[in-house]
Amino acid sequence: MHKQRRKGDFLLSKPEVLIVEDEEKIARVLQLELEFEGYNITKVFDGLEALNLIREQSWDLILLDVMIPGVSGIEVLRRIRVNDNNTPVLLLTAKDSVEDKVSGLDLGANDYITKPFQIEELLARVRAALRRQLKEDLNNEEWIQAANLKLNERTYEVFRDGTLIDLTPKEFSLLAYLLKNQRQVINREQILDAVWGYDYYGDTNVVDVYIRYLRNKMDKPFEPLLIQTVRGVGYVLRDPR
Repeated sequence: MHKQRRKGDFLLSKPEVLIVEDEEKIARVLQLELEFEGYNITKVFDGLEALNLIREQSWDLILLDVMIPGVSGIEVLRRIRVNDNNTPVLLLTAKDSVEDKVSGLDLGANDYITKPFQIEELLARVRAALRRQLKEDLNNEEWIQAANLKLNERTYEVFRDGTLIDLTPKEFSLLAYLLKNQRQVINREQILDAVWGYDYYGDTNVVDVYIRYLRNKMDKPFEPLLIQTVRGVGYVLRDPR
C-alpha cells in the first residue's frame, strides 16, 4: 500500500494515479505511458477493488472506465463524490456513450476521454487536471480560518474581522497551532511540544501567559471570543455560536 499523501504533494514527489480499467491491454498501455511521464501508477480491473483502494488512501488523480465489472464506473464516481469533491476523476467512455458522459459530469467528473483515444490527448488532459487541482489546493491552503479570524502562514498575516493583527513570532505560531486544531481541546504539554519544542524545560505557565497575550490582541477586542479555557485540561479555539 502506498503511504497516504496530502493533495498537492506531487510538487515534491511523483503523482499517485489510480487506473480503473478492465481491458488489460488498455490498462497496460496507460500504465506504461503514464509511468514514462513520471507518475506512480496503480491499476485495478473492477469497481469493488477500486473502491477499496480509494477508501484506503488518497490519490492525485483517478482514470475511471465507465464499463467495468463489479460496480460500474458511474457508481464508483457517485460513491467517491459522497465524501470527496476534490480528487480529479477522468472518465474513460465509449464513443457513443453520451448518456454516460452526461451522467458522469453531473456526478462530478472533472473530464471525460472518449475511446479510442490518442495517448497525447489523454496525457494533456491528465496534466491539465493535476494543474487545476494543485492551484485549487494551494488557494485553499493559503488561509486557515475560524469565524471572522483568518491566518496566512505564507504571508505571515492575521486578520480579525478585516483588521490586521500584529503578533510576535511566538504568538503567531501559537495561534496557527490552535487554528490547525480548532475545536480540539489541547493541553499545555501538547502546546509546549508543538510551539516551544520538545527540548523546552521552562515553566508550563508560559502557555497561559501567551494565551493571555493572544486574547488581548485578537480576541477580546472582537466578537465572538474564540479561545476558550477548558478547566483542568487546557485550551480550545472554536466559534461558540
